[in-house]
Amino acid sequence: MGVKGVEAWRSRAVGVACCLALLGAGACSSGYEHSARARIQVDRPESLADHAVRVRVSGLHPQEEVTVTAGSVDHQGVRWTGQAVVTADDAGKVDLNRARIRSGTYHGVDGMGLFWSMRPQQKDAGKTAFFPKAPEQQASFKVTLAVKAGGKQIATRSLTRTWMSKGTTYQALSGARNGVYGALYLPPPHSPRRTPVLSIGGSEGGTSNRFAAALLASHGHPVLALCYFGCPGRPESLANIKLEYFATAARFLDREYGTGTRKPAAIGLSRGTEAAQLLGHAYPGLVSDLVLYAPSQSTTPGYPHGVAWTRNDKPVDLTPIPLDHATGSVLAIAGDDDQLWPSADDARSIGSDPARPGRQREGLVYKNAGHNIGWYPYSPTVRYAKNPISNRYMDLGGTAAGNARAQADGWPRVLRLLGG
Repeated sequence: MGVKGVEAWRSRAVGVACCLALLGAGACSSGYEHSARARIQVDRPESLADHAVRVRVSGLHPQEEVTVTAGSVDHQGVRWTGQAVVTADDAGKVDLNRARIRSGTYHGVDGMGLFWSMRPQQKDAGKTAFFPKAPEQQASFKVTLAVKAGGKQIATRSLTRTWMSKGTTYQALSGARNGVYGALYLPPPHSPRRTPVLSIGGSEGGTSNRFAAALLASHGHPVLALCYFGCPGRPESLANIKLEYFATAARFLDREYGTGTRKPAAIGLSRGTEAAQLLGHAYPGLVSDLVLYAPSQSTTPGYPHGVAWTRNDKPVDLTPIPLDHATGSVLAIAGDDDQLWPSADDARSIGSDPARPGRQREGLVYKNAGHNIGWYPYSPTVRYAKNPISNRYMDLGGTAAGNARAQADGWPRVLRLLGG
């Protein structure tokens, strides 16, 4: 304990002695005064939503216990809050990259714990995820940091977390001119040309993964978040989806935004991993690298029934899906607690397959992570998802902390594979 710490300890001891001596007379109500103000320091006040920020607090009393919170509002106007009760060091400072919290919405030491552990007010945190307004409607969102001491707020600071960096653009694709449906996110016009990405969502249907697509575009990648069912102009359910449709989307990306040296990459999530692998198998010259989140190595039935995939109007049923024709690297990412299907075993199997010379096959399996392992880090995830057919919640497995660790480690690997 430093000199300041010793002095603070002595001051507190004298105050407590005063209280004990005069308590009966009511002459002393508190043996210790909390700080009246503090300062919040952040290394990145404005940053992409997938960038970590370092949060530090100064101006506190040595060894003072304070509560640090992070709050934001989702697209429905619901307030989300993360909380950490921490103790200042002998210099009256708190560094969340180093501080072990005493209690809060996460455990241990985690500099971004306040962000991914945010919980919604008056809602079940396990059944709803944090989504601000769509990136094309609101390019960034605010997170407010606050510090409380003795029940009083003594500091506050606002951060900007960005989905679409300056110059990044959005375009809706209706199929009229290019034959594909979805959302197209393009990097700033003068940024370096990087690998285009075809983003394929899962059984939720519609145009999903918009936030991840916007982030990838901000990193320099033209991204097509493809709708293959569940939107106007496409089938209503995941049944009899033509592989030719995915080939059309890949050709569109290559023709309009290709680098000339690398074909578009395909990123699939859950059921979308089947489509990504089938695309790499049936049309090996159209796509390069494959990223597979919570993968299935086999084709599974249509949803809710029938055949999922066709080629030349014939059912495609492959177990396992061959990847020997894949021309690029393959990265499979899964959690060891996936409760929907055995994606961990399939990720390991995919990663163990031999790759072409100069290419890689890797299967990453993360402890305590579930089916909801995909995409960018530092945002709250869910444990349960509502099945649109049965209207019941499905257990996705994993913990919030497990998913957060998996995303924080896996997302940078995806960016490196894509070259961005």
